Amino acid sequence: MHRVLFLLLLALPLASSAQPTLTPVSGTPGPDAYREAAERIIAAATVDSTAWMRLAYLCDTFGHRLSGSQALEDAIDWMLATMEADGLENVEGQPVMVPKWVRGEESAALVAPRYEALPMLGLGGSVATPPEGITADVLVVRSFEELERRATEATGKIVVFNAPFTSYGETVRYRGAGASAAARAGAVASLIRSVGSFSMQTPHTGSMRYDEGVRQIPHAALTSEATEMLQRMQDRGVTPRITLRMESHFEGEAPSRNVIGEIRGRESPEEVVVIGGHIDSWDVGQGAVDDAGGVVAAWEAVRLLHSLGLRPRRTVRFVAWTNEENGLRGALAYRAALDSVALRQHVLAVESDGGAFEPVGFGFAGSDEAFARLEAVVEPLVLPILSPSPAAETGVSRGGGGADIGPLMREGVPGMSLNTDAVRYFWYHHTPADTVDKLTREGVQRCAAALAIMAYVVAEMPERLPFGGQPPGGH
Repeated sequence: MHRVLFLLLLALPLASSAQPTLTPVSGTPGPDAYREAAERIIAAATVDSTAWMRLAYLCDTFGHRLSGSQALEDAIDWMLATMEADGLENVEGQPVMVPKWVRGEESAALVAPRYEALPMLGLGGSVATPPEGITADVLVVRSFEELERRATEATGKIVVFNAPFTSYGETVRYRGAGASAAARAGAVASLIRSVGSFSMQTPHTGSMRYDEGVRQIPHAALTSEATEMLQRMQDRGVTPRITLRMESHFEGEAPSRNVIGEIRGRESPEEVVVIGGHIDSWDVGQGAVDDAGGVVAAWEAVRLLHSLGLRPRRTVRFVAWTNEENGLRGALAYRAALDSVALRQHVLAVESDGGAFEPVGFGFAGSDEAFARLEAVVEPLVLPILSPSPAAETGVSRGGGGADIGPLMREGVPGMSLNTDAVRYFWYHHTPADTVDKLTREGVQRCAAALAIMAYVVAEMPERLPFGGQPPGGH
């Protein structure tokens, strides 16, 4: 997942943890005006298993859904047909061209001082090795700064970045920029310690990039267990030697689609509250945590509103964006389809891409007036469905957004992320262990309820949220 924008926005200062005032803001009715609808949503969501069953079906039937793959397009076909059967309005597949990167066969092995096959995953966008592979001595470094100091030692070697996980926003730099940094120092390939907070010999994939004008070398991820072993060997004065084989390559572009469906507003249908996540995933595991659970929870939120007959003043639109993981083409295509008027009619954009674990609240990026209204009116309504967590602020807090709604937010649309108790998120993120059993029925349905309440109330308020005023940030 492209989470740099998401995490930068989440890192912004949080709002005060004091109890929110229930006084209406700018003439907006207080939470009691929407309490009956919120309670109906919670009651329906907590006894229903539709989202959980659909999530399991999506993951088990189609598996991982890399951009350009048949599995992704088959999953999109199923989602479109099922949304039609749900009775949602204006269901469509919005055409998007996406890059098609193919992993191919790959392997890494320690060949000196002894032999051991090393679990690995090539990083998305990497070039291949020669057919015979690359066999070279290893230079292990802890940081870019250490590589700069030891650049003369890197020529002809495989550079291994053994940077411990601190935060995603900090450590993901080695995944993105490691190959070009190693190439500048004369390396023949680069490997990184997987960007994850926990490992059971589980490598993590993800996007990387090449700097213009720098030689392109193969780039892959090893497990933290492997990079620490290589570090210990080097610290003892032993020079490890690795053979790396990768067949990864691009096959041009392929057609894909964003999935869109709505509940049309009864009074101001041109004004839109959009909620969603991304339907694509990496080509390992089932893409359940990232982001099938999140996208299905957003879909279920709209289905719940429809099944309960809750048609708000404004339109509530569900979008399953394509190609979030390695291109953001879906997000860019959705924005490109909006003229300046339609853009300003987007009242709020909510992204569900933090794993459908137990929900703890929402992070918001927008004006102070909009935040005050959400805190006063919506927060009391979602609190009953939230699960307090020591790792996150419960309720509506400052700092939020997401990669797929980033193009909207940069032009003034207020943005929001569903926050979950995601302590285990980076255990599974982009790994073969990202499977549906890591989530629970209760967590997914609670996420759907929280999203449904937020979308309904914002779409039903007499006054729309003010446009603009988001904190700075960018993809």
